[in-house]
Amino acid sequence: MDRRQALTTLLMPLAASACGGPAGQVRPDATGVRLLSEFWARVYNPPPDLDTIDRLCTEDFILTTAGTDVVGRAAFKEWVRSFSAKIRELRLTSHDMFGSADGTRVVSRWVVTGFNQGILNTPADDRPIEFTGISVWEVRDGKLAHNWVERSAYELAQRLAQPSPPDTGPR
Repeated sequence: MDRRQALTTLLMPLAASACGGPAGQVRPDATGVRLLSEFWARVYNPPPDLDTIDRLCTEDFILTTAGTDVVGRAAFKEWVRSFSAKIRELRLTSHDMFGSADGTRVVSRWVVTGFNQGILNTPADDRPIEFTGISVWEVRDGKLAHNWVERSAYELAQRLAQPSPPDTGPR
């Protein structure tokens, strides 16, 4: 058994238990997973529903990204609009999601795909893009309260700095 298989064998039961208990019961640590699953599906996948932010996030919600804080739901919604406008056909897929035992944190490892419309202040060349990230979320009073996000922006910037391949016709 290689290292990856060993880790999977050890960690999968823990990950599975984070998602719920006996049928009909939801463990406290699963609330954040449920909230974040809905958030990802409705906010960062078509059609984007920014009203979901009002329903799932606290009024004083904070996004911490690139060393800065975006504070409040209204400011966060504007940030999402701006970010999403730079990626045509934006899709976010969560690969892993884990809730803390006390229910106050959720961690998600994800990938975003789409087509470049000026992400990272690059020319909007419509090239396919893909980048990964990890988000840690605070859950407070049954809502998402704070999101600390790290994404592979450096790697994406390096790829977009390369010359565009020759146009091969309509997509």
